[in-house]
Amino acid sequence: MTLLKRLILFTFLFTLAFPYQAFAYKVVLDAGHGGSDPGAIGVNGLREKDVNWDITQKVRDELTALGYEVVLTRKDDSYWALAQRVEFTNAQQADLFVSIHANAHPDGKTNGSMVLYYDNAYPQEDYPASETMKQLTPYSKDLAQHVLNSLVAAVGTKNLGLVPSAVYVARMGTIPSILVETAFLSQSSDAALLASDAVRAKMAKGIANGIAAYAPPLFTDTLTHWAREAIVRMQNKGVIEGMAANLFEPDRALTRAEFLTLMDRVFTFSEMKASCEPSGTVTSLVYGCQAGAAEQSYKDLPTSHWASPVFAKAKKLNLLQGYSDGTIRPNQPITRGEVAYLFDHLLQLSATANSRQQAAQLPSFDDVPSTLWSAKAIYALQNKGLINGITNTSFKPDQTITRAEIAALLNRYYVK
Repeated sequence: MTLLKRLILFTFLFTLAFPYQAFAYKVVLDAGHGGSDPGAIGVNGLREKDVNWDITQKVRDELTALGYEVVLTRKDDSYWALAQRVEFTNAQQADLFVSIHANAHPDGKTNGSMVLYYDNAYPQEDYPASETMKQLTPYSKDLAQHVLNSLVAAVGTKNLGLVPSAVYVARMGTIPSILVETAFLSQSSDAALLASDAVRAKMAKGIANGIAAYAPPLFTDTLTHWAREAIVRMQNKGVIEGMAANLFEPDRALTRAEFLTLMDRVFTFSEMKASCEPSGTVTSLVYGCQAGAAEQSYKDLPTSHWASPVFAKAKKLNLLQGYSDGTIRPNQPITRGEVAYLFDHLLQLSATANSRQQAAQLPSFDDVPSTLWSAKAIYALQNKGLINGITNTSFKPDQTITRAEIAALLNRYYVK
């Protein structure tokens, strides 16, 4: 199978697996050295900073042609401190980082290509890595191996393998990161390769193809998060989705629109029948039925709103009760108490008559007395093992729920 066919097949399979983020990967390319720092000087007079810059631009062009979003650290012959490069990369919300260099050795004989990455199995006490990079070891190593294999295959250089390293740019970031040593400027045959524009183009293509053969970990902002397992499981089940740039934003408050969308995926509103209960005492998202609710419209929910269809389905179930000012506030964060009330109500709608009976539950949270409008739902879900308090004695019903917390709740629901 040709490389082009493999790339097409990879793209097709990847699109099926992750349709919302196909071709959405963002790569930061870092041309090593620059400005007042020339890097190594080759036996043929080449300056490493110039070689790095040329190959980096070529890799950028290759990746852009493949549909990647590419950002460069230095964009000209300027000096960037190592910390500056990492700080810049962290701000990009990218998926992976690749620093491109040429190598040198005092013996003048060593030649070949290698790729450096941080490996937490070989920590260096004087050069500690960021906590995220420690967790990223398998991902960075996988990226390094793909790039090294592809680079060597493209150019025919000697394969010097992967090198666990504590170089700053490979150990201090927050995404899979590697440093590519293309060839040795200190060795005559390697230096001749680096002097050739055609060979540098092959190197760039090899690096780009290695990146293309690698799939970054899902939701890079959840790699060390307590809810990652639940988040990934719910994404794989098709219940939740990430945001732009392969992020999930686990600690952001969940909005009302997002919550209703999740509930529609879990319970399938179109297959449920409406049920009325006595209205609650607090005007909010879900409290029983109101006359004319199905016909009511909300001034802050135009048909152009992305969640307008799911709100329409929810209205048919009599789940909605807007505010007295004629709004429904779809973009407003939803509270833990509201989530418990609506989730429990949907469980009741989806359950059989015999399974709707709940055993009495004594209050166990200091801030959820039995008289609280959402208490019955909160304790019912706690009794089912679906929700937890913030602490053993505090539920915080008026606190907004996060995207991570809803993923954890849904994960428990599906596991049970």
